[in-house]
Formats: sequence, structure tokens, C-alpha cells
Amino acid sequence: MAEKGQTNNGKDMTVGRPAKLIFLFAVPLMLGNMFQQIYTLVDALIVSRLIGVNALAAVGSGDWYTYMILVLVQAAAQGFSIKVAQYYGAGDYDRMRNVFARSVRLSILITIVLFLAAEGAIPFVLHFLNTPSAIRYDAALYIRTLFLGIPFMMLYNMTASMLRAVGDSRSPLVGIAIASAGNIVLDLLFVAVFHWGLFGAAFATALSELSSGLFCLWALRRIPILRIHRKDFRGSAEMDVRLLQLAMPLVLSNMLICIGGLIVASVENTFGVEYVAGYTATNKLYSVLEMAAISYGFAMVTYVGQNYGAGDAARIRRGYRDAVIIALATSALITAVCLFAGKDIISLFITDTEKNASAFYVASLYLKILSIPLSVLYILHVTRNTLTGLGDTLSPMISGFVEFVIRAVMAIAVTKVIGSISIMLAEPFSWAGADVVLIFALTRQRRRLKRLEERRAGR
Repeated sequence: MAEKGQTNNGKDMTVGRPAKLIFLFAVPLMLGNMFQQIYTLVDALIVSRLIGVNALAAVGSGDWYTYMILVLVQAAAQGFSIKVAQYYGAGDYDRMRNVFARSVRLSILITIVLFLAAEGAIPFVLHFLNTPSAIRYDAALYIRTLFLGIPFMMLYNMTASMLRAVGDSRSPLVGIAIASAGNIVLDLLFVAVFHWGLFGAAFATALSELSSGLFCLWALRRIPILRIHRKDFRGSAEMDVRLLQLAMPLVLSNMLICIGGLIVASVENTFGVEYVAGYTATNKLYSVLEMAAISYGFAMVTYVGQNYGAGDAARIRRGYRDAVIIALATSALITAVCLFAGKDIISLFITDTEKNASAFYVASLYLKILSIPLSVLYILHVTRNTLTGLGDTLSPMISGFVEFVIRAVMAIAVTKVIGSISIMLAEPFSWAGADVVLIFALTRQRRRLKRLEERRAGR
């Protein structure tokens, strides 16, 4: 076992002020998420401005499906990184490298299965989503091309999650910034110059993901304690089982959340192309609204994982409290911006003209419905990832099931009573339901933290 404090490019989060550590760790993640959203927004802007509203609707009709594949990849990578963070906090670098090596092997297997399943399911998903016939071909073309980047998506998320586990949140930022810049250039080249349409927009995104993954792979090789060799792949299958036990509940949780979203989308698509276009415009912004929450969540996985490995329950409790305060302040600021400048933001995607009046109204209303209860979403991310850092991935899975049920009920049943607005209300209602489950689960974890304190005191 190497001595704790060995020179590396990571960050030890077991010492120092929790609020400062969490916030400063989250800032590069926020910027990285911002760059990641930039190339999603650029796709939407270029598609809507250069190809048309129907093309934007085609992109948006499969949003939940493409998002599901992304979060499944993220969930697997995050689940594998939990033990890496815990062993890093404990200073057990030999076991940490063994976990990393086994995670690489499992990630390759998951990538192959996911790629084949995702590509093969496209026709069935679009049929299930009630995608309008006028945009179904374009939607299939866009999604199929986008999924060529699934291996690159896994490469980036796997390497980025391992970097974050040892406290390096800057390298993933640089990687995603490179990808974002490349995507913008390729988008303009493929769509505006080569006139490749939706294929060009999707192909640009797939290629840009490769660059971010390669950069993070290079960054990993520069960290001595994360350099794995053939011997690190040895050992029993017990660790593989444990890694899958941590990752699979997160994967299932995200799958359930997204299946609920797919059900919502299947009903949403029945309200016509203009409704879909307006809903899509705000859904693109949803990713921006959630950006800081996701960053605080990733920060908590690393912070809690390292401190759990170090056996410091008091720091875990203090870190959670500080993270909640930061999250509430951030969400309040974003809500204010959306309420005061919402129409100006929407106009970037949909011009407020008579032709687009219906789509503009839908987008503006949906933005208000998402932004007012935004604090509920931020508490969800902080709490869910605190539990994940502790190694409890079952509770997030249960919360994902609750989100699934609420979205499905709102889409299938409540729309018959109050109409299309139920589709918009499904999001905040599902956040609230998940929060109830997660906060209850965190309360139950107090016993576990108490035992951790007792072991630490008995040293």
C-alpha cells in the first residue's frame, strides 16, 4: 500500500473546509457540463435555424431515448468509481488500481451490449413514442448516427469518473471543452457548408465525443497512482460482482427515470409538431438548469466516498449540510434569471412570430413550470449522490422507480383530466417524490455513520 498523500494530480478531500472543497471541485464540473450542453444547444440552434422547425422536432422527439443511453453510461461509470474514491480516501492504492482495472473490463462489455441494444431498438422506440410520420425518418437517422458515438461516450465517462474519484475535476473540463469546440466547428462544416442535414449534426457530436475521451485517457496516464498494469487485472471475480452491485442499481434507476420520460414523450408527441418543437426547446434548456445540480452531485460522490474511506462521519454530515446550502442558493439564482429573462432565452430557439406562436407559448410556459420548483431538483442531486458516495445505490434505484411511476401516471392518466399541461408538471412532481425517498434513506444512514464514528474513535 502506498503512503497517503503520494504525489499525484488528484485532490484529497478528507482535509480542509467542506463547503470550499465541494464548491471548488464542482466549478470545473459545472463548466464541463456547460460545454457539454453547449454542443447540445448548438445542435438545436443550427438545426432549427438552418434546417427548420420540423427538423428540431425530429431531434427532440427522441430526446428521452438519447438521454437514457447517456445516463446509463454515466451511471455505470459512476458506480464503478465509488470504490475508487473510497480506496483513495483510505490510502489503499493497490486495491484502487485493481478496481480501476476491473472497471475497464466491465465497461468494454457494457459498451458492446448497450451499443447493439440501443441501435436495434430505434424503430420500436420511435413507434412507442408516437413520433409523427412527418419526422420519423429524420428522427431515426439522427439517433442512429448519434449512437455511433456510444463507445466514445463510455470512454469519456469512464476516464472522467476515475479522474473525479481521485479529486481531479479539471481534466474532464478540458476534455469536454475540446469536444465542445470541435462540435461547433464540425456542426457548421457538416450542416452549413456540406449540407449534410441532421446526419451532419449527429455525426459532428459523435466525433467530438472521441476527442474528449482521448484527452481524459491521456490525463489518466499522467497520474502515477492510476497507472494500471497487467497484474492489476488479477484477482477473484468477487470484486467484479461488488462493482456490478454498486453500478447496476444506478443504471436501473436511470433507466426507470428515462422510461418514465419516454412514456411522457410518447404522449407529448400526440399533441402535434408545434407542441413537440416548443417542448423540445425548453428541454434543451432543462439540461442547463440542471447543470449545477449535476456538478454538485458528482462532487458529493467524490467528497463522501473519500471521507467514508477515511472513516470520517462528521465531515460527511458537515459536507452534506454545506452542499445543501450551496445548492439552494444556486437554484434560487437560476430561478430568478428564468423568470425575468425566460422569453428572451426561448427566443434563441424559436422566434416569436405568428407562425411559431404556439411553439413559443409552450416553451415559455414549460420553462416557468421547471424553474419555480428548481430547488427540489437540486436537493435531489445532492442527496442522491451523498447516498451513492456511501455505497448505498439501492435507495437511488428506489427513488428512480418513484420518478418513473409519477411520470407515467401524469402522462397516461392525468393528461386525460387536465390536458397537455400535465406533461410539463410531470417533472417537478417526480422530483418531489424522489426527494421524499432519498431524504428518508439518508436519515436511516445515520446509524451507519454512527458506527463509522465509533470505529474511528476506537483507533
